[in-house]
Parts: sequence; structure tokens; C-alpha cells
Amino acid sequence: MDVGTVLNVLIIFGTLFGIIYVIIASRTRVRLALVEKGADASIFVSNRSAPKSNIFPLILVNLALLLLASGIGIFLAAILHQAFGVEEGVSYPGSILTLAGLALFVGYRISSKAMKE
Repeated sequence: MDVGTVLNVLIIFGTLFGIIYVIIASRTRVRLALVEKGADASIFVSNRSAPKSNIFPLILVNLALLLLASGIGIFLAAILHQAFGVEEGVSYPGSILTLAGLALFVGYRISSKAMKE
């Protein structure tokens, strides 16, 4: 690994840490200010109930569709490149992104129907 890669990784993780720190610190300051003014502590407790259906299977369906479409996109791009002479720089990103977008749309439709039930 060269120095540039290490610096990029450090910058990314430092930025993420800084953003999370600022969010947590600002929430804490707001809560302390409200408590000092005499606000009731119950405003910090969420009254939202958990969804009745488990969302984990829906995430798995969307992820499976996305990965399946990406694999089919790679296969289709190879066919386009070999059989029809389409440039690699056009066929691979185009096929993968088009089929991945289609898969996410289909996953959204499946998820929305499942959430209604």
C-alpha cells in the first residue's frame, strides 16, 4: 500500500468519526439545555411502536435482486462486447447499472406490496 491509499483511508475514517461525534455532541447539548430549562425528560423517549412485520426479509429480497441483476449485467455486458463489438467502457457500466436499477425498482414494488399486507 502506498502513502496515498493510507492517507485516503485515514481521511475517510476521520471524517466519519467527526460527523458522528458532532451529531452525538449536539444531541447531548440540546438535551442538557432542555433539562436545565425544566423540560420533562419524557420527550426524549420515542412512543413509536415497532413495525408489525419484520423488515429483514425485505432487505434480503432487495439485496438478492440487486446482486442477481448485477451478475446478469456482467454476463450481458460480456455478450455485448464479444458478439456485437460494443466497447467495454460502455457495455459493462451500462448493463450493470441498468439491470441494477431495474432490480431495485422490482424490489421496491415487492416491498411495498408486502408492507401493505
